[in-house]
Amino acid sequence: MDLKTICELPGISGREEPVRKAIYTECVVKLGEENVMIDRAGNVIAHKAGKKADAPRVMIAAHMDEVGLMVVSAAEDGLLRVCAIGGVDPRVLVSKRVKVGYGENQIDGVIGAMAIHQQTAEDRKHVLPISQLYVDIGAKDKAEAEAKAPMGTPIVFDTPYTEFGENKVLVKALDDRVACYNMLRLLDCDANCDTWFAFTSQEEVGCRGSEAAAFRINPDIGIALEGTSANDTGNLPECQQVCAQGKGVAISFMDKATIAQPEMFREMIALAQEKGIPHQVKMAVAGGNDSGPMQRAHTGAKTCVLSVPCRYIHSPSTICDLYDVEAQYQLVKAFLEK
Repeated sequence: MDLKTICELPGISGREEPVRKAIYTECVVKLGEENVMIDRAGNVIAHKAGKKADAPRVMIAAHMDEVGLMVVSAAEDGLLRVCAIGGVDPRVLVSKRVKVGYGENQIDGVIGAMAIHQQTAEDRKHVLPISQLYVDIGAKDKAEAEAKAPMGTPIVFDTPYTEFGENKVLVKALDDRVACYNMLRLLDCDANCDTWFAFTSQEEVGCRGSEAAAFRINPDIGIALEGTSANDTGNLPECQQVCAQGKGVAISFMDKATIAQPEMFREMIALAQEKGIPHQVKMAVAGGNDSGPMQRAHTGAKTCVLSVPCRYIHSPSTICDLYDVEAQYQLVKAFLEK
């Protein structure tokens, strides 16, 4: 599955079905049905036995879900009231195109708000909260809106995959489909260790799927593959940029969920240097990810987070550099094969 296909699939937290189905199918083709399962949390877990019997159990995790919206109710005029799923900045939402629902029932919509002509001078000083936004699907009244998009209907951003500039890609859901894409590629690697690939659910709302997956797998080593914020625009000093595009995979020493074991952190940097893999250290302590549940599962696991720098993360239009995508893949591959 290519990056375009996996990013354009709809799959907000708790509604990952299309992504899960596509990933499960590809895992079965590569590893056989007996080595792939879907657990009750909605994770896809694929197992590949290593060549060395005494090698550690390694869990590689990437989350399938994306941020988005969900229908809460419909107004009498047919407009949908919505809530956010995951960390969504309301400043980037107004007038963005969306897809409402899934499959054959998926319909077009646009996120709307009170027209600027009707706003007071005071209104224009503040960002409208999501509670004051709506999604317009062209319904003439409440009954039509509820028939087409009942309560609980998922809404995803409608951003086509676009290659532009030098090696850049713009699309929705790079966090974390870029890592799901790399994990599917890693199914083919010649790993020495006993490797478990966990495509997790509901990471954006609290790493819920990875808790179940890590408990089941009980890894010795856990590696979370992520898309992370590249704050490398404007005139910010380098130390405030978090990480930068085009400089390779970002290796974290700490975030709000875990503190990487020093030996894992040092080993990843040393391995990247040895293999000539472009890399950088993530210069911020923020956010959380699936490494947290992996570190705490059963008797604990050594963990590390390897991320692809993404600009405008958690927005309808996220950008990554394919050079960094390849660097993430190459570093994990080198680790598994070592």
